Amino acid sequence: MIITDNHMHLDPQGLGIEAAKKFQRAGGTHLFIIYKYAEDYGINVKNEKDFERAYDIVIKMCKRVNDRTDLKAYCIIGIHPAEVVELYKKYGEKKTWDLCMKTFDIIAEKYVEKEIVGIGEIGRPHFPVSDEIMEFSQKVMNEGLKLSRELNCAVQLHLESFENREKFYELEKTVKRYGKKERVIKHFAPPEIKIFEEIEIMPSVIASENNIRKAIKEGNRFLMETDYIDDLKRPGAVMGPKTVPRTTLKLLRAGVLDEEDIFRIHKENIEKVYGIDLNEP
Repeated sequence: MIITDNHMHLDPQGLGIEAAKKFQRAGGTHLFIIYKYAEDYGINVKNEKDFERAYDIVIKMCKRVNDRTDLKAYCIIGIHPAEVVELYKKYGEKKTWDLCMKTFDIIAEKYVEKEIVGIGEIGRPHFPVSDEIMEFSQKVMNEGLKLSRELNCAVQLHLESFENREKFYELEKTVKRYGKKERVIKHFAPPEIKIFEEIEIMPSVIASENNIRKAIKEGNRFLMETDYIDDLKRPGAVMGPKTVPRTTLKLLRAGVLDEEDIFRIHKENIEKVYGIDLNEP
């Protein structure tokens, strides 16, 4: 049985590969390792090469998981919106824009070289910022969506909370203009599966039992994630590495999920949005 965590951060300064092994022991089989911030890897970004150094740490971690466990790990890199905010405050609009665009070129190269399978996380800050910074963040996100469309690769979006339906339709409009709907994933998505199906964007739902119970009532067109941070100062944040397999298997035993649901959530939906085959070595 394939069980996939769509959004997990592994950090060599955290548990690293040991967190992946916990995921495996709980029943996990596939995971997507997502870039955090460069400073989390001990890198102060001054130019695009600093981003590349941080990306290489994530890519190396992904290779280590593949080499030292029976898991299949995939790598995704981007420019986190919180990083965009910090860079903007530090360097101003022009230098930050140039830096982001050069960094997107590096991301494209790594996708073409098959070191990564997607872009992410990119998007808008989830915390209050000025209108000026929010507008700039949106422009960077739009360029990331354009890149994903050009490469025909998946992109994971980090956005603010969606407190009303208009937020969903605003996202649909943006993705339709700049991206490719079938390749866009809303990371940390609410379990509102029907509206995501309506706007044709893939939700990746935090794998609490309550969330998945709500989601499956509306269908099985979604992914599951922990957004595990792998920070020794915050163990288990956002959710622990065992959560996706534990929740999946618990709800299977309870009859809330069946094997067809699990196949759809953990394999078929993943393969469609990423354009990959999970059975390939």
